[in-house]
Order: sequence, then structure tokens, then C-alpha cells
Amino acid sequence: MTVALVTGGAIRVGRAIALKLAKEGYDIALHYNGSEAAAKSAQLEIEALGGNSLLIQSDLQQLANPKEIINLASELGELQVLVNSAAIFPENDSIEQPLNGFNRVMDINLKAPLLLAQAFAQSKPSNGHIINILDNRIKNPAGDHLVYRLSKAALWHLTECLAKELAPKIQVNGLGLGAIMAPPGASEDHFMRMANQIPLNRTGSPEAIADAVAFLVAQSFITGAIIPVDGGEFL
Repeated sequence: MTVALVTGGAIRVGRAIALKLAKEGYDIALHYNGSEAAAKSAQLEIEALGGNSLLIQSDLQQLANPKEIINLASELGELQVLVNSAAIFPENDSIEQPLNGFNRVMDINLKAPLLLAQAFAQSKPSNGHIINILDNRIKNPAGDHLVYRLSKAALWHLTECLAKELAPKIQVNGLGLGAIMAPPGASEDHFMRMANQIPLNRTGSPEAIADAVAFLVAQSFITGAIIPVDGGEFL
């Protein structure tokens, strides 16, 4: 059976991606860190859809052996899809704040996707796809969420570099997200008001991202693409 590994797959966008790929016939290796209850709930939903699933707990900041995660995922079957969805979005993240969390943000948002991509490539998938979840806000430089922006900008460039490096065996693409969900701790009202700045006059949904992932992993001639899923917000 064909397997997809989704990091951060227990909650938010990652969960929607895991469930969508399960509906598309993939068995799911679902990575999580602290969201054990949500991961078990997602596993039940996947199995209700008729798919097999495996939970993999790991703090991606302490990713000493990425091959272990790839090997665990491969126990379900042939691992062909890696979705790097896990990320952190610190609330206090500006040039005026101490950069104490710099390493953690970079380790989780950038280094872990790189190490997992490397281990995935070494597993020699027959028809491999890597999808990196990015953020379209980096197209408009600003001072807010400084380290987060740096991490996502670097991951954007890494996506394009890996598309060349891993071709033709593995296709590497990304999704540039817009206003999909309010960050943890953010005002839902403020988030919904963002719809006024979006040409489609609405915010997005995790399911929209999941649909885009399902589209990309079904393609045989797309690599190095960053598809905006932002309702036109950053045109």
C-alpha cells in the first residue's frame, strides 16, 4: 500500500491533509509532538475511512535520527509522499524581542524538513513527492514575526533547490498559504476581518490546503512549483 507521512498531522492544516490523503487511498504515517489526544482522534478518523495509520511521536527540534521516522513510516508500506506541515509561529517574534527562540523556530520550520527530505530521498521511493507547507506572506517583507518569516523564506528556497537536486526520482513542490486559520492565541474576529483584504472576500480553510496537496501528489510533470493558496491576497 502507498504511504504518506504528514508531519504535524494531528491538528490544524496537517490534520486536514492527513484525512484528505486517507480519502485518496493513502495509508497515513501521522507525526505529532505534544498533541497525543488529537493524534489518536485523527487516527480513528483515518481508520474509519478504511485506511491504515501509524502514529509517530517526535519533537522535531530534537531530530537526531530522521531515518528512524522514515523507517517507521515505511512499516506501513511503500512511502511515496512526505508532507512537511509541522511548524511553529511564535507570538513574540520581532527585532525588538530577544531572539531566544531562534534555534527552535529554525530547527522545526527549516532544519527538520531538510533532514526528513534527505532521509526520504535516501529511501529511494519509486514515485516520490515532497510537499512543503510555506507562507505567501514572505513575498511582502515586514518586521512582524521576523524569525518565522526567515524560516519560511529559507524553506521556500530549499523547496526549489531540492526540486532540482532530487529530480527526476522525486518531485518537490510547495504551497504558499494565505489566511487559512487564526494563529493560536490570536483574535478570531481580527482574523475574519482579514477577508476584506482578500480578492475572493473570504479566508481559506485547511480543507483547501488539503485539496491542493492531493492535486500535487497526483501530478507527474510538476516540480519546483510554489502554488499560492491565498485567495489572491498577495497578488
